[in-house]
Amino acid sequence: MNLAYIPSPSHGVLYLGPIPLRGYAFCIIIGVFVAVWLGNKRWIARGGRAGTVADIAVWAVPFGLVGGRLYHVITDYELYFSDGRDWVDAFKVWEGGLGIWGAIALGALGAWIGARRRGVPMPAYADAVAPGIAFAQAIGRWGNWFNQELYGRETHVPWALHITSSEGGRVPGYYHPTFLYESLWCVGVGFLVIWADRRFKLGHGRAFALYVAAYCVGRGWIEYMRVDDAHHILGLRLNDWTALIVFLLAVAYMVVSSKKRPGREAVVEPGVLDVPAEDDGEADGKPDTEAKAEAAVQTEADGKSEADGKPEVTVKAGAGESAGDTAEPEAAQAEAEDEAESAKKG
Repeated sequence: MNLAYIPSPSHGVLYLGPIPLRGYAFCIIIGVFVAVWLGNKRWIARGGRAGTVADIAVWAVPFGLVGGRLYHVITDYELYFSDGRDWVDAFKVWEGGLGIWGAIALGALGAWIGARRRGVPMPAYADAVAPGIAFAQAIGRWGNWFNQELYGRETHVPWALHITSSEGGRVPGYYHPTFLYESLWCVGVGFLVIWADRRFKLGHGRAFALYVAAYCVGRGWIEYMRVDDAHHILGLRLNDWTALIVFLLAVAYMVVSSKKRPGREAVVEPGVLDVPAEDDGEADGKPDTEAKAEAAVQTEADGKSEADGKPEVTVKAGAGESAGDTAEPEAAQAEAEDEAESAKKG
């Protein structure tokens, strides 16, 4: 018996009256919220409008859920369509079973539809939401903990996961918490993408490709540790082959894209640059009050420059007016002297 271990929850669902509150679903919902929140901040920093990420996510999230479930059902069809199985279980998403590969693939299709409707370049949007997706996966993996699923080989390390359920062929015992390993790996991937994006100014989908490549590296060794049933090809689990192929495609995209389209997109959302600074409270990323102060100083400087640069005709006219003002008192003095001289003669 292990003296230190990670306990499993006694059950993964609570009931609020007749309404079931499932831990697996909560993890997915929280993950989606984090991805949209962070993606929105990054999108605004890139020059996009607030709310665009959420509007496109309305398309991406449902497509992603359907894609994730389809991938799982197709690759583990025997769990739902073999003898003694009920095919209706294929629709019970809350019981677990979302393949990230299908979720990303079909989710990208949904995002593409939403991006086209908003006139937004899909690669720029993917770059903005990439680290948020990694953090969402990290949170979503804890849904496997609630369901006591997707654990690794038996172990006696202090952080072993204690499986207590015997449903679905489980054998109670202590196992590697592969859900935790992948969760921590995804957190690292998210921070890696944020750092690399700031350091190298990744654009045109390269931040998203980095997320995909980095995730595949971790998924490869974590998948190798798992003991749940899976299809094998040449001695490797199907998901290991998927991770390898997707990794190579992501790296190839980064290399080709950096040569053909270096740098970042100058504009990520049409029309944003036409919005006056007063409307968004910022000018060139500065607070509204600071922008107005700088504008006043600039106006004063322009006024001085304009006065110094007046045409020659204007300057001459000003000189004539000044001469006229000086001549008027001199004429009056001469007239007074003439009158005095006449009085003496008289």
